Order: sequence, then structure tokens, then C-alpha cells
Amino acid sequence: MTKKLFHVDPYLKECDATVTKIQEKNVWLDKTIFFAFSGGQESDSGIINNIPVVEVKKEGKDIIHVLESNPDFSEGDSVKCVIDWDKRNSIMKLHTSAHIVYFFLVEKIGKIDMIGSNVTSTKSRIDFNYDKSISEILPELENKVNEFISQSHKVETGEDENNKGRFWWNVEGIEKMPCGGTHIKNTTEIGKIKLKRKNIGAGKERIEITLA
Repeated sequence: MTKKLFHVDPYLKECDATVTKIQEKNVWLDKTIFFAFSGGQESDSGIINNIPVVEVKKEGKDIIHVLESNPDFSEGDSVKCVIDWDKRNSIMKLHTSAHIVYFFLVEKIGKIDMIGSNVTSTKSRIDFNYDKSISEILPELENKVNEFISQSHKVETGEDENNKGRFWWNVEGIEKMPCGGTHIKNTTEIGKIKLKRKNIGAGKERIEITLA
């Protein structure tokens, strides 16, 4: 099992790890700071011993790092992992923003039937079933979210003590939500966000979130 250091500290930019397995360009480590695509959150990018990591995948409780080229190291070697911090930081801000937008959206229009979500380094989105356009409420929603963000709310994440492997996201003033992604520690780190409505089909709505 790969120890996932991003659950312990999502601000870690680099770490040393031991190579446990290699299959061509695929590398397994005893621990990692690389987040693998999960729950709609984009994978991290970076380098392992200066070789670019082009993909990060989950395999059960392990994480596979796919390198751009065959590694110049062997099983049992110690390697240095470095993530693309700018990408990770943007993802953390946009992921936290998505939870906050979701909370205030539900507060405004009632419980929604989520049909999808995604978080990348450039934007996050929420897809849901809704039989009306949400264009009219977006300005109010955007203002409310930005006001909340500016109030310096502490963001907490952690593993469920009674259900190992299940993680929670929690911000004071907002109900706890299940999430195993990476997040910032305080809402003020986000700055401001902008919201955009996108029609993805009859009876379906999408809110796209970007950093202002």
C-alpha cells in the first residue's frame, strides 16, 4: 500500500521515497505526494528524479506513477519526488471553492441531484439536474460565496476515525462533506472566484468556477 502524504499535508511540495516496483515506465513507491485522479479531481504532475510524471493512477490502495521515459533507477532505490506546486495550489483552491458553491447553491434552490463534478487546475464544475436556468441567481450566488471566502474560515480535512479510508472536508459554518481530495487551509487563500452557467442539455445545468 502506498502511503499518501497528501492526506497528511497537502502543502508538501517534495519528498524522498523508496521504489517498491517498476514495470517499464510505471513506478510504485512506498509513499508519495502525487495525488491520483479520484472523485473528479485531476491528478498531480511533477518529476521523480528529474523524469516528468505524465500520469498518476490509483490501483487499489496503491498509486502508479507513469513516467515520460524509462526510469534510470531500480527497485529499492531512494528517489526524490517533486510536484508541480502551482498546479496543486490552483486545484486546492478550486476544489474548496466547489464545495462552498455547492453549499450556497443548495441553500438557495434546495437539495440538488448531482450528476457530475470535476476539478482541474484551471476550473472546477458542478453538474446537476434542474429544470430552470440558474443564470438569474448566479450573481447573487457569486457574491455570497466571495463574501464567505473573504471572512477567513478555517478549512479542515481528515480521515473518518470509525471508517478508515473515508475522508471528510469541513469548514466552519458549512456542513461536513465527504471528500478525499486536496484543499487549502483557509478560505482567504482562494482570493475571489467567478461563476459561469453552461447548459449541458434539457433539464441539466452546469456551474463552472474559476479563480478571479
